[in-house]
Amino acid sequence: MSQLFEGLGFSRARIQPRQPIAAPLEMAPAQLVPAAPTETTELPSNAMPEAGGLGGAAEVEKMLDREKSRSVMVQPPMTSRLVAWTVPNSLGAEKFRALSVRLDAMRRQNELKSMQVTSSVINEGKSFVAANLAVTLAKYSGCKTLLIEGDLHRPTLASMFGLKDLQGLSDWWTGRNADLARHMLRFTGSSLWFLPAGKPCDRPSEILRSPQLAEAFSRLAVQFDWIVIDSTPMLPVIDANLWSRLVDGTLLVVREGIAPLKALKKGLQSLDHPKLIGVVVNEASDFDQTDYEGQYYGGARK
Repeated sequence: MSQLFEGLGFSRARIQPRQPIAAPLEMAPAQLVPAAPTETTELPSNAMPEAGGLGGAAEVEKMLDREKSRSVMVQPPMTSRLVAWTVPNSLGAEKFRALSVRLDAMRRQNELKSMQVTSSVINEGKSFVAANLAVTLAKYSGCKTLLIEGDLHRPTLASMFGLKDLQGLSDWWTGRNADLARHMLRFTGSSLWFLPAGKPCDRPSEILRSPQLAEAFSRLAVQFDWIVIDSTPMLPVIDANLWSRLVDGTLLVVREGIAPLKALKKGLQSLDHPKLIGVVVNEASDFDQTDYEGQYYGGARK
């Protein structure tokens, strides 16, 4: 993975932490974070979607009860770089454990259960970070975690886990199916659930801005400890902005040498509700396949 330097500090406009959190390793420069709006529109807890939705918390509970019939065995290919799953003793996996510890500390002090993982442009590794983070939160923190394939333009998460031809968000939308939960899968042997993107759709923004999805998402947030969304890059599409209206925070992935500073600034300015909780600097290195446990604890050298 990469040497990950996570700067985890809540945007002032969103939440004031009750006490300081451990000093971040790398923070987003202040000039990159636009001011958040003074008012936001919240859906009432008893609001019902015009069509579709989850059908209430009881429906989600039924989904959790049916987990055996909806569970799948996953075998991520080594090429997926899903280090938290395939090489848990690597330094890359350890970096994600460190990131999850920081996020968990923030969750105890602030209103943080859902986040989107985004970047300014493509090829910065946002899907890589989202997938490994969700696996880590579920497997090592023991949290009930939902991973959402929220990039409906170029979904890649399913293939990272060795899955294909899955129904998901777009199928729920086109069919106006009242039960979004039936498209979720639980990965066998873990507390990780997965909501795929589904078949390609022409206008994902129609789904993301709909009151149906807003209501469904709010009900899901009650049932999970964490919701991690692999969103689109902030530029050039508006999907990351639409996801930012639903989540508690945005985790920004920046890859050295890929994103121009101008694009980074413009991308952050495009978010109506940035709620920036941190920055992950994704710098490729030769440490990806290092046996961390063997080196640190004095294992035999090869």
